[in-house]
Amino acid sequence: MDRLTPKIRHLLLAWLHRTRSGPISFIRQFSYKDIKKATDDFHRIIYSNSHGSAYRARFKDGNIALVKEVTGLSEGKEIFYKEVQLLGRLHHRHLLALKGFSTGDKRLLVFDNIENGSLKEHLNDPLRTPLNWKTRLQIAVGVTAALEYLLFFGGPPVYRVSISSSNIMLDENFIAKISDVSLKSSVGTYMKMPSSCSKECMDQECGNLIFQLGVVILELITGQSSKQEDSDLIQWDQGSRLSNSIHKMIDPDLGNNYDSRELRKL
Repeated sequence: MDRLTPKIRHLLLAWLHRTRSGPISFIRQFSYKDIKKATDDFHRIIYSNSHGSAYRARFKDGNIALVKEVTGLSEGKEIFYKEVQLLGRLHHRHLLALKGFSTGDKRLLVFDNIENGSLKEHLNDPLRTPLNWKTRLQIAVGVTAALEYLLFFGGPPVYRVSISSSNIMLDENFIAKISDVSLKSSVGTYMKMPSSCSKECMDQECGNLIFQLGVVILELITGQSSKQEDSDLIQWDQGSRLSNSIHKMIDPDLGNNYDSRELRKL
């Protein structure tokens, strides 16, 4: 047994070195050409924000995926590989799972199946069957659980998170998945954030996320999707004084098919 110890140690160190640098062995590398074709030359845009654009991809085998462009990493491929490593280790039922990556003219991340599209599509498309109350409640709880995981249980908070009805994706069972999670900046600098970022900075970041979550919950209740940086929906709510009569806020498509106690708690 003593003679085996150095060999085991050598193998472990070799594995650790491979996972810390260079191409990632446990995550698939997609052909840039295949992704370009699957996204119709990057024309199938799902959403676009300050963090970059995300595209719907349909591959030759019929799989539908979300492809996200990585922007803001100018330090080279090494930093991109580290981002892929960190995102690949995130595992939560309500986070879109990373399936692969690609390098080429764009640095791209390929995420899990998005069979039912985005929450925004379901709120805006009159041809879709309206989401029932139970599903809306599950979406709100699921998104909140994912944020809790990222902020408190996912290790040091090195991730930049954005939530909106555009980037909350729904799988074939209408389980909500947050898709817009990435590193705040280069891995080398931001990994030091817990000691360099003040409590006020963290409080502000959490406050921003709670505000975004509140807007999503308001959209789920009203069936109205915000279009102008969230302000139009909030102004509509405040201007109509519906907060004084909460049941009047409910989406007409739900009729009376909701639980008033759950509505108040939500």
